[in-house]
Formats: sequence, structure tokens, C-alpha cells
Amino acid sequence: MGSLACSWLTGSYPSRTFFNLPSSTTTTSSLPCFTIYCCNSDFTSQLSKNDLKFVLHDALDAFGVNTNHARIAREGFCSQIRKLSTIERETSICINRGVDLGKAALHIAAEDDSLVSHSSVPLPVDDFLERLDHLSMGYCSRYSSSFASSPEHFIHCLEKYLYVNKGFRRNGATSQSETRALYLHSVLTHRCGSASLLLLLYSEMLKMLRLWGFLSFDIEVFFPHDSLSSPRGYCKQKTKESDQLHVMTTQSLLKEMLTDLKDAFWPFQLDRTKSPFLRAARAANCSESTNNSEESAFELASVKAALHRLERGVWTSVRFGDMRRALAACERLILLQTDPRELRDYGVLLYHCGFYKEALHYFTLYQDEKKESFGLIDNVEEEEAMEKLMIRLNLILMEEGWSLPPDNKKFLRNNSEPW
Repeated sequence: MGSLACSWLTGSYPSRTFFNLPSSTTTTSSLPCFTIYCCNSDFTSQLSKNDLKFVLHDALDAFGVNTNHARIAREGFCSQIRKLSTIERETSICINRGVDLGKAALHIAAEDDSLVSHSSVPLPVDDFLERLDHLSMGYCSRYSSSFASSPEHFIHCLEKYLYVNKGFRRNGATSQSETRALYLHSVLTHRCGSASLLLLLYSEMLKMLRLWGFLSFDIEVFFPHDSLSSPRGYCKQKTKESDQLHVMTTQSLLKEMLTDLKDAFWPFQLDRTKSPFLRAARAANCSESTNNSEESAFELASVKAALHRLERGVWTSVRFGDMRRALAACERLILLQTDPRELRDYGVLLYHCGFYKEALHYFTLYQDEKKESFGLIDNVEEEEAMEKLMIRLNLILMEEGWSLPPDNKKFLRNNSEPW
């Protein structure tokens, strides 16, 4: 493992006990371990339930962190995505749906809050759902006259209420200092959110207004792919062909939300021109290193400084993400079953955490799924990096009796930071 590995590792292999995790405590024994298969899709069609054995919750339990609330929140998220049918995966979020996106987003926030804060009190999901409903009721009391107006005037009033009266605004969330914009409960509190969460708010208001009988025309919401614009509604009858690229389905919105979290907390933030996987592979010296010696020197210095802060119990540099929340995002993306490459990305994080056996397992699952996914476009550099990682993992697992100091688990310890 190279010198650029990552700030929570000491550069040594973990002990053999890393692969023999103790069973969960009595407080979590009745909760699911998430060796589950949530819904139907082409991706993971060949996987059995036992193939998806996630690491994060069990590893935290083994290190004395109570994951009871995190497991409950994960099950809440899974209970929503189980409702995703093949048709609904390709259906616009503006059409009535079985998945409650508000609940799903709040369960995501509740799990990450539990992982970071280690609070004995779970995030009050129901209270924030009530706040979400109050947002729609507030529109009804202020703009009731818009219900009998033209679709254009109705949309104008709705966006004035959301973006002017209530003050919700777009935030790119390009660093950890801005990641509160990626969690629905924080967006409802601070009124600053990512494009995906602003779209969720917009669609939830439309859902409630339609449920109450106040929405009498078909409306679509334009999802912006730039870093500044906010979601905007338009009458569906005036849809242009070019607008189809900006229409979000239930599946694509969930994927967008989770990918935002994955990118924000990915532990390898340097050289954003490369994919997250390539950045992680480069940190393991399984991809071409940068030719920028100044950047390489800065990265080495950042690793040492971050490691020193972690040893003192201080939050690490924002340039090195949060392994716990990155792992959680990867696990949820795998459960969503949209892209086999999520198996590979999860595997490379497990490699950096010292879970070599599990990392090899997910790399193998990715290769098996890739064979079934004929439309998957391969990136030659990524494939070469993964082959090198698999060779290294096989060599590591062939070794017998290897054991080095076990103090390489700092990424799992309580180095939490307030929301």
C-alpha cells in the first residue's frame, strides 16, 4: 500500500481479527444486517441475497459504536425503495408514485446523523415530515387565488412562494463545509439546498396540492444540470424534446441525491477531473500518479496533518472526506441497483479500510455484473487499475499468518463534527 493511501490508515495491514467481526449486541440483534435484495431491475439480476453483505454497521458495532438508530434508518430507506417498480423507475417524479421521496431522504439523513453524532436520540423523521407538509399548507393559505388561475400564473406563484417568500436557495455543496445542503432536514431548517433536494421539495409540494385537489393540469419540473440554477416548473403540454434530458424520475432523483453524498464525502478529493474510483486507485498506487509534483507534495503533507489531527480526536481535513458516510452512500447506491460500477467503488473503499476479503468479493461481483451488462461502457484506465487491485488483493489473501498493529481504524472512531 502506497504512501498516499489515506489519512485514516497508518500504511500497515490490519490484523486477522478484522475479518472476524463479533456478532451485533443485543440492541441490534433483531435488526436487519442488510444482506438484502430490494427490488427488481436488470442490475443485480444474477445476485443472490447473500451476495450483498455490507460491512459498515457490523464494523462499527465491533468497535463499540451503537448502530441501532443507523440500522433502523437504513431499513426505513429500504422500505421505500422496495416500492420501486420497473415502470416507476422510469416515471417522472411529478406523477403519483408509491415511493415517498421525503421519507426516503429523511431516512438517509437519519442514518448519517447517527453515524456521525453517535447520539442516543434518533433524528426525528416524523417531525420533519410534518414540516414538509406545512410547507404545502402554507402555500394554500397564501396563494389560494392561484388555484383558479392559468397554469403559468400558478407556477409563478408556487416558485415565488418557495424561492422568495420561504427563501429556499441553491447551494452547490462542493465541500464538506457545505454538506448540510445535501440533507433534507438541514435544508428545511436552513433553507439552502442542492438542486436535487430543491427538486424534491418542489415535487413534494406538487404531490400534496394534487392530493388535495388543487392541481388541475399536468406539470413537469425542469432539473438544472449547471451549478447555479434552481428547479423550475412548466406546463407539460408545452414540453420540448430537449426538455426530456432535464426530467427526473424517482430512481434518477434518488441516485442524484446519493451520488451527491458519495462525491462530497469521498475520501480522495484531489484531482476532480478523475472519477472517484480512479482517485482511490491512485491513492493505492494502482493508477498513474500525477505529474504535478507540487500537488503530490501537498497531498502528502495533507495526509500527515490530517492523521495528526485524527490522533488528537480532531476532525480531519475536508480534502479527505468522511469514510463512514462515503461507505453508507455506496451501500445505499448498491441497494438502489442502478449501476454495477457502484459495486466496484464500494470495493475500493473496503480495500482502503483493510477489508481485503470483502473488497475482492465486490470486485468479483462487479466483473460478473459487467459481463451481463452488455451496454456498460468500460474505461480502460479504470479497468487496468481494478485489475491491479485484484492482483494485489489475491496476493494479500494468499499470505498466511500476516499480522500487524490493529490501530488502523481511526475512520470509525468518534471524530464527529456538528451538522
